[in-house]
Amino acid sequence: MSKAYAGETCVLAYSGGLDTSVAVAWLRETLGFEVVTCTGDLGATGDLEAVQRKAIASGAKKAIVQDAREVFVRYFVWPALQAGALYEDRYPLATALGRPLLAKLLVDAARAENARFVAHGCTGKGNDQVRFDLAVGALAPDLTVIAPMRGGMNMTRDEEIDYARRHGIPVEATKKSPYSVDENLWGRSIEAGVLEDPWDAPPRDVYHWTVDPDEAPAKPREVAIEFVEGVPATLDGARLDGVALIRSLNEIAGKHGVGRIDMVEDRLVGIKSREIYEAPAALVLHQAARALESLVLTKEVIRFKARVAQEYAELVYNGLWFSAHHQDLATYVRSTQRFVSGEVRVRFDRGAATVVGRRSPSSLYQTALATYGKGDAFDHKASEGFITVFGLPLRTQARTQVLWGEGSEAALEIPRKALSAPGAAKPGPNKATKRKR
Repeated sequence: MSKAYAGETCVLAYSGGLDTSVAVAWLRETLGFEVVTCTGDLGATGDLEAVQRKAIASGAKKAIVQDAREVFVRYFVWPALQAGALYEDRYPLATALGRPLLAKLLVDAARAENARFVAHGCTGKGNDQVRFDLAVGALAPDLTVIAPMRGGMNMTRDEEIDYARRHGIPVEATKKSPYSVDENLWGRSIEAGVLEDPWDAPPRDVYHWTVDPDEAPAKPREVAIEFVEGVPATLDGARLDGVALIRSLNEIAGKHGVGRIDMVEDRLVGIKSREIYEAPAALVLHQAARALESLVLTKEVIRFKARVAQEYAELVYNGLWFSAHHQDLATYVRSTQRFVSGEVRVRFDRGAATVVGRRSPSSLYQTALATYGKGDAFDHKASEGFITVFGLPLRTQARTQVLWGEGSEAALEIPRKALSAPGAAKPGPNKATKRKR
């Protein structure tokens, strides 16, 4: 391939990992680009100056870095938590939530550098390529997206490691432990290498945030989390900003073995993939938030919001953050959180997180109505009329249509003998049914 883009500037979304470090050199060497890297710290980048130095050492002419942790939590993590967004009911979308923000930073950097091209290090079989491409297309449809890993570089991970060594690029991945890892405040995603066999248990070195539940402290630990309109505000009575609260909860829950996910998920591109996640704070906060909602939301809202949560999770996973559909769902979610304020107690015990208490000034739980003891204010006699009206359609149908008579297919093939107690007389024919026949 000729250096068709000599003199052009390309802004590369840069993590400092193997793929993007190799991409810096490849974009310069193969396509002729002047490369500017763009790095957003979402909670795992660490030393931003070190990232800048590494990007320059890899061949970038300029390295832009930005601390985006607070923005990430406030505008991406908390809305997804309020929505209850868990992809396939398990994955709290840590990586998926970070991509639209990184794409926004990428577009902003391209505008600042007067660049017509942006690039990312995503592969052609992953979800992140879709998230970056769609986000850039929604925010800046005039920019051209280049994905070296999707076409052109055509390197395996082992070949990338060799390429990096030949070009003097420092990388942490090794051929012995070739995991692909993405981290931010909300979670840690691990794939590739030995994890690609879904039958094999993950090796111990996969996990960095959580201890093995068998090695967790024998004594359980409880924490109290306060929410204000669906947003976590305090941990054990201490008011913390979002970044600090998530970090503290990651550490506490992780020490008790809470936060591991091992799942086979359905990628957007149509394949199944075995994924390992560590997300202690995310899983605990989702569990606590739903417990508080069970106290303050009506039955109808809880039922419908569960559907919205699934749709919201799919939308985020599929890279449609910057869409009108997301705006509409987010508006509904925000409305549901008006009364989601209160406190939840969660107990950690050897890998398990259990809600053991919840309270709210807006609670719909009334002890006088729920109790079976003294002070019961529920009108038991009123239930007779309620059951009469509620059961009217069922009784009407029973009088006019044979649903459960002898020989009816609707009997779900339950053997008659299974409905009789040992030694009991066998039921005779249903005369009413026989007459109808």
